[in-house]
Amino acid sequence: MNANKRNKILASLARLLQEHKAAIITANQIDVDDCPSGDAVILDRLKVDEAKVDAMIASVESVIAAHDPVGRVISTHTREDGLRIENRQVPFGTILIIYEARPDVTIEAAIIALKAGNKILLKGGKESRNTNLCLAKIWRRALRENDVDIETVQYFDISREETQELVRGKYEKFDLVIPRGGEALIDFVLRNSTAPVIVSGRGNNFLYIDREADFEMALNIIVNGKQRLSVCNALDKILINQDLPDLKEKVSHLIAALREQNIEVIGDEEIVDMDPTVDPIEDEDVWFEEFLSAKIVIGIVASTQEAIDTINDYSGGHSAAIVTTNGETAEEFLNAVDCAAVYHNASTRFTDGGQFGLGAEIAISTQKLHFRGPLGAEHLLTNKWFVFGDGHIRG
Repeated sequence: MNANKRNKILASLARLLQEHKAAIITANQIDVDDCPSGDAVILDRLKVDEAKVDAMIASVESVIAAHDPVGRVISTHTREDGLRIENRQVPFGTILIIYEARPDVTIEAAIIALKAGNKILLKGGKESRNTNLCLAKIWRRALRENDVDIETVQYFDISREETQELVRGKYEKFDLVIPRGGEALIDFVLRNSTAPVIVSGRGNNFLYIDREADFEMALNIIVNGKQRLSVCNALDKILINQDLPDLKEKVSHLIAALREQNIEVIGDEEIVDMDPTVDPIEDEDVWFEEFLSAKIVIGIVASTQEAIDTINDYSGGHSAAIVTTNGETAEEFLNAVDCAAVYHNASTRFTDGGQFGLGAEIAISTQKLHFRGPLGAEHLLTNKWFVFGDGHIRG
């Protein structure tokens, strides 16, 4: 399937999403009504309204507009004997995507994989079953309109036990699997898949306020970092340099700003000494946690190096930020922190394929092979050697 055909499928998909917007929202309402009451995080991920469908359409359109990565020549070399050797980007083949309570993944992940020339197998969570089935039906219509095999994008409406067998390769062969969900799902896929796995891991993102920080800037960035609670790029931990001028006053200001946003504040011993109303850390394992809730931890560090070490010990390898007016300190932090995305004076909420110019993302990888951070179409390819001769034989 060439690039023009793939873009035609995506154009049909964008139009059909617009035409069937009401049906998508109606199907989603069934899932929302069945959502456990009071679970704001699941509800935020699950709910599809008009704005969410518009966002899906915008993602499709941006992927259409993106350059076609398939077939790009990575390197070329012609030997003295005339044998020409090229290394090109080619599709993986078949990609399995398993995800929980995020029906927009049915569109946004699959369009990335299709743009890269892959066949897509989708298995969404039971929480979003009705929405996913509606979106899968729209996918089939877009494929039929363009005379393409409807199994190019295939949705599996199967049980938990059948999903486990799917991961083990019982029903379908696949070349790559991407689990998007909790640690239990990711761990199961890593232990049971015979195909390579791209880990879209936990967030647990940190922000470090340096002693030379613009504190008002830091406040704005922190509040923005907790703007949405259910996303992996949300902020969970704040580290503050002990030499920040007017430390106690600024800590009080920070706690007040967080509480205005109904964020529960947990602090280390130094923070609790400054403000006894803050909940103390009861278990040091809290530093490892990705909260996905209205909760944040604040701690004091003695130096930038201590902040770097703390982040590298506890974070999920997703995103970390420093707020400072000192460019050398920022450069030291950015180079030493072991995360997929690092920020100077900016919110971790920007770790997103759309924000990074990829159009959309299939996942945010927290591993180092084969790519790290938001994954676009150009990252869902492998390579292949093409060799052109004229009767060449090796001596």
